[in-house]
Amino acid sequence: MLILGRKKGEEIVINDNIIITVKEVGADSVKLAIEAPRDVPVLRKELIEAARENKEAAAGQKDISGLKALMEKRQ
Repeated sequence: MLILGRKKGEEIVINDNIIITVKEVGADSVKLAIEAPRDVPVLRKELIEAARENKEAAAGQKDISGLKALMEKRQ
């Protein structure tokens, strides 16, 4: 892991086509501007984790179509 120190207005360049600029530094947060090609996904880690958890939960759901058909026959 590489750890870099940057001040407001300073930039980090990744692979010649991604530019990260420090826009604002607060007491407990930092605002970053990220310029990247459209084909490079830029996502917050918590969104990736939430999407993964949703996929896992959906995969664990059972197909209830058979149960629904059985209930309709009983009525």
